[in-house]
Amino acid sequence: MKPLILFDGDCNLCDASVQFILKRDQGYYDFASLQGILGQQMIEKHRLSMDLDSVVVIEQGVPYVKSDAALRITKHLNSAWPLLSAFRWLPRSLRDVVYDFVAEHRHEWFGQKQQCLLPDPKTRARFHD
Repeated sequence: MKPLILFDGDCNLCDASVQFILKRDQGYYDFASLQGILGQQMIEKHRLSMDLDSVVVIEQGVPYVKSDAALRITKHLNSAWPLLSAFRWLPRSLRDVVYDFVAEHRHEWFGQKQQCLLPDPKTRARFHD
């Protein structure tokens, strides 16, 4: 299985992030919502918190959460985005404070989805229920 990004399917910021990644990852990632069947199975399999409030990247069977996940994603985007992965050298506790602050306010700042985008069939194949 390709590396998998689990995202909050109800979050506008998360949806915008997925759309951003789709345009820049050259097909590297697949996607599943945290609320979906596969998302819930991965949370259970990797013994992640059931009330997880973070993007998750599962790559080679290893789950990455919060800022580790976000920085891992940038490594596989085109253009200059991989340069952001250099921030992984900052202490995780510092990175995650910023991540948690944005995550805590994302629904307030960006809203929640009322309906989902219907991707084209080629893109749809990268999403799992």
